Amino acid sequence: MTADGQAIFSAEDYAWMARALSVAEGGRRISSPNPSVGCVVVKGGRLMGQGHSQEAGEAHAEVMALRDAVSRGESCRGATAYVTLEPCSHFGRTPPCANALIEAGIARVVAAMIDPHGKVAGKGVQMLRDAGIQVDVGLMQAEARESLRGFLSRIERSRPWLRLKIAASLDGKVALANGESQWITGPAARADVQRLRARSCAMITGSGTVLMDDPLLTVREVDGQPWTHPRQPLRVVLDSRAQMPPTAKMLSAPGATLVIVANAPAAHCKVLESAGAEVLALPDAQGRVDLPSLLGALAQRGINEATVESGARLNGAWLASGLVDEIILYQAPVLLGNAAQGLAEFSLERLADKFAPRVIDVRQVGADMRYTLRFTN
Repeated sequence: MTADGQAIFSAEDYAWMARALSVAEGGRRISSPNPSVGCVVVKGGRLMGQGHSQEAGEAHAEVMALRDAVSRGESCRGATAYVTLEPCSHFGRTPPCANALIEAGIARVVAAMIDPHGKVAGKGVQMLRDAGIQVDVGLMQAEARESLRGFLSRIERSRPWLRLKIAASLDGKVALANGESQWITGPAARADVQRLRARSCAMITGSGTVLMDDPLLTVREVDGQPWTHPRQPLRVVLDSRAQMPPTAKMLSAPGATLVIVANAPAAHCKVLESAGAEVLALPDAQGRVDLPSLLGALAQRGINEATVESGARLNGAWLASGLVDEIILYQAPVLLGNAAQGLAEFSLERLADKFAPRVIDVRQVGADMRYTLRFTN
């Protein structure tokens, strides 16, 4: 412990927390709306058990790690638990994880960060300390915040983490002048998009994309295997006038579809509701969909991460709103020409007003390049 009360972590501590962060990825596609947390239990430098968050209502990471230890015939008494988020202290759909750690005889808990959720917010740490357990907080906190960015966005900002997914040509075009866009990128990039959908809680598009492409916006396969898990991202269609047809494929696809309207005729809304959609009116002062209100409404539904797959007009509206956290850009080595549609519709009067996200990652995916760009830290 340093003079200012900060814990001092060893190289071994870092190694085990890194493993817990890796384990957390196992729950990424199933734990929503709960955060995907990882936990490893260690004693004498040896792994006792590990686990990640399960589906909402099922066991949390700490309980899964303890169960794993029992299945291996190991005792966790006197062990250290490394967990990527403070153990919960309240009864929700499951009992408190702090209680499980106490009952297992854990001697030390290392948490990457405090859980900002109002029902936890340090109470889990206090419960453990009151039971005589040593608790050290703050190891690899930046990495944990990155892992938990969707959940943290919903809790701390009352809106989901928002990304734009864009597939474009080398000259920055997303479709021909007639709207044809399938397929600009190759099969490897499209498979990568399926992984992106699988981690998303909601997929957002516009009525123009529905009318042109009639997309499903579902997860169909991940890593070459059919997606059999019942969880599908919520499909959200921005449709100010309720123009999408009741025969749209997504309305009969697995999962739910939410249509966001502004000043839409009631009769049109009823037709969509009869076809299986939920319709929600969120108009702004100009009679368009209110984008900040939409994100607030999604947060109230437990949406941690939302991905936009749309055309240039809606991409431009989201960028202009200042609400975009991240862009995932797949760029194909093809040229579509001047008449093709650009990736986002917006105009600037000054170069100083340009959008300038930070480049976080660049990698090749099949024949295409994938850029990860961030506006938000």
